[in-house]
Amino acid sequence: MNLVRAELERLSARRFVQLMVVLLIVAFAVTAATTLAGSHKPSADEMAHAQAQASETLKSMEITFQECLARQNGTLPAGDMESYRSTDCSALDPIRADRLPILADYLPGVFSFAQQARPLLYFLIAFLVLFGFLVGASYIGADLNSGGVVNLLLWRPRRLTVLGAKLGTLLGSVLVLSVLASLAYLATFWVIGQTAGLPSRLNSEFWRSLGAVHGRGLVLVLLASALGFAIATLGRHTSAALGAAAAYAVVWELGGRLVLEIVDARRPDQLMLSSHIGRG
Repeated sequence: MNLVRAELERLSARRFVQLMVVLLIVAFAVTAATTLAGSHKPSADEMAHAQAQASETLKSMEITFQECLARQNGTLPAGDMESYRSTDCSALDPIRADRLPILADYLPGVFSFAQQARPLLYFLIAFLVLFGFLVGASYIGADLNSGGVVNLLLWRPRRLTVLGAKLGTLLGSVLVLSVLASLAYLATFWVIGQTAGLPSRLNSEFWRSLGAVHGRGLVLVLLASALGFAIATLGRHTSAALGAAAAYAVVWELGGRLVLEIVDARRPDQLMLSSHIGRG
């Protein structure tokens, strides 16, 4: 327990960790301020106009679908047959659409928490992934390079115990920070949506979906932290993790993707980590 407490103090005292926390707060504040400055409370006229546009678009989708069905049944006028000759009517069915037009789609300059919560959460998770990887690599890399681990081994001569305590402290700290940052982040934008944007009716399905994204994001943040820690431990220096990350990005994400496109490989995106993260 004393070892974990000592590692927690060591981690929180590192200037790089403090700098990354400050950058997280700055990025958070800039995003919130930009959103607040670019949004406004919609008036009753704006709401009515947007609702009419959404209803009109939905009606147009239904008409197009019915015309396609009429073409399949042979009841569409001959002059309109060409426009539906190669169309799969199921793709035009509003019921099967990924999303139907809603009022928020026609309110430019109005922040809607229901629409923007997921992209905003992706932005936060991306920053936390970078945070975890860099902090994990610098935390162990600096101790290995400066001899801090050797001093700990003199006090606690069990290498795996020391490294395990460092890794556990890192993952626990990153997890707590990520959860608190996520809650504060989403709560802030929810307040913006309620006070200076579009009040959204958020049902259980929305929160369940957002919670699933958040859960997967936290797992990714912890994996990135552990990966940075592991690579720096094997390379005995922070630069080993940074070099490995840069090499992967340049050699595989850029070079490998280019080669696969040149040889016309089938679905090269499946081999790229960034593609899977983007779909998450």
